[in-house]
This record gives sequence, C-alpha cells and structure tokens, in this order.
Amino acid sequence: MINRELIRLKTIQVVYSTEVNSDRRPEEVEEELVRSLGTAYDLYNTMLSLMVAISRLALRSFDAQCVRAQRLGEAQPNRKFVDNRFMLQLEGNRQLKENADIQRIDWSNEEEFVRTLLNQVMESDFYSDYMDNPQSSYQEDRDLWKHIYRNVISDNENLDNFLEDVNLYWNDDRFVIDTFVIKTINKFQEDTNDFQPLLPEFRSPEDLEFARRLVSQSVRAANYYKNLIGSHTHNWDMERIPLMDRVILQVGLAEITSFPTIPIQVSINEYVEIAKYYSTPNSPRYINATLDNISKKLMADHKLIKQQPKK
Repeated sequence: MINRELIRLKTIQVVYSTEVNSDRRPEEVEEELVRSLGTAYDLYNTMLSLMVAISRLALRSFDAQCVRAQRLGEAQPNRKFVDNRFMLQLEGNRQLKENADIQRIDWSNEEEFVRTLLNQVMESDFYSDYMDNPQSSYQEDRDLWKHIYRNVISDNENLDNFLEDVNLYWNDDRFVIDTFVIKTINKFQEDTNDFQPLLPEFRSPEDLEFARRLVSQSVRAANYYKNLIGSHTHNWDMERIPLMDRVILQVGLAEITSFPTIPIQVSINEYVEIAKYYSTPNSPRYINATLDNISKKLMADHKLIKQQPKK
C-alpha cells in the first residue's frame, strides 16, 4: 500500500524535522521514517474501521426503531442500509479484524462522533436515492460506500481535527490514504469472502529498502547536497530560501544521485508535485529549475550516471 509517492513525502517530513532538531544520528532518523510509514498504514486501517463503526451504529439504531415500531404497531423500517452487501463483507473481513486488534483500533469509545457522521450520511441525497430504490445491484451497494467515504469521511474538517489529536502525521497522510481506501473498496466483488486481502503495508521489500536508503542518503550527505544547492542558487543567500524548499531539494538530489535506475525527470516531477502542496506558489518552478540544472551539471562532469531503461 505504501508507495514511493508517500515514501518521498514522509522522507521530506522527517528530514525537515531533522533540520529543525539537528542533534539526531542518521540511524535514529531512518527509524523515525519507518515508524512514520507505519502510522500511515495504521490510518488506512483506521479509516476502513470507521466505515464499519458507522454501519454498526446504524444497525443499533435500526434495531431500536424496529422495537419501537413493533410496540406501536407501525410498519417496520427499511433495512436496506444495514443489509448492504459490501459493508457486510468489510465487517467480516479477517485481515481488517486482525489489523484492528493489533493496532487496538476501537471506535466504540467515540460513539458521539461516529453518530454525527451517520447523521450526515442519512441526511444526504445519495443515501435517500439509495434507500428509495427497493432493489439494488451489488455495485450500487458498493458505490454507496464510495459516496459516503468521499463526501462524508474524506471531506470532513471535524474528522481532520479528530485525527490530528490522535496522530500529528495523519492529516498529511490523508490525501494519499483516501485514494488507497477507495482502491480497496473497488477490489471487493460480489463473490468476495472473509479472506479478501486488503492492501499490504508495503507493495514490495524494494519499497522499504528505497525508503531507508533515501532518508539515509538525505541525512548522511546533507552537506554535499547543500553545497550543490548553494552553488546553483545565483543571487540568493541559502538562508533566504524557504527551509521546505531546501529540504525538498536535498531529498530530491539524494534520490537523483543514489538511484541510477530512476530517470532524472521522474524524480524531478515527483518533487515538483510535492512542492505544489507543501511550499510557496513560486516553489515548484524553482525546484524544477534547480534540480534540472544541478543534474545536467553532474552529468556533464561525469559525476552522475543513469542506467538506460531496458527496451
């Protein structure tokens, strides 16, 4: 699940923290990155578990309504939402249960907050449309929860504030983790059983090695990269460059110089995208130009060698 886009972002966060508090050894920084990546996977399971918590609270409310309707001799309420086939699959998923136990994820202590989310769901037009349709396909059951996630869970300032109180890293991870949750929902099919695999923490051992090596090089060769940046920053004092820009350049250069199989332009594009979200409006163009100029100079001086992609 943790891809290189998230690894790059997390590396920048950890290196930035190291620049502010420079008394840590490289080994400590590397372990902090691994822990930070682990919290991203915790968030992934927490968001999946939140959907289950909403559904379980809906079932409790439905049962109470049934008791009341029976006592008053009224028609029984519509049970379509609590019988949603996708959600029944997610609730029964063995891996999610195991992950929740390991991470000690428990939304039962946050019933008031979960209820506010359930109320938002039940007040939505997409919920009304779904409930008004007497029958629906499995895909419509699954699509309902994609609507709920995108419109109630993902875009929710109160949830952002709640998550920030739990883990400072999580709000920075949300935009990536949300895409992973939607991908997970899409992986479920009508014949999915309780053993449907969720996304793994790392897609491959190579990605974990990429993370360790990237942060290690960023920190151990920091002075080398800073000198490169300084020599290609004309008419600018290094201290006048925003710290975030300096860190993005530092990590970008670590990747460009340490991973011969990754094309230079691929690396540059990745760090320009990060600058768009985490630095100043002028930063993307500056990051692009600086990394490009340094790379060309290193290539011309035969200090940078890139392997040609296999045809």
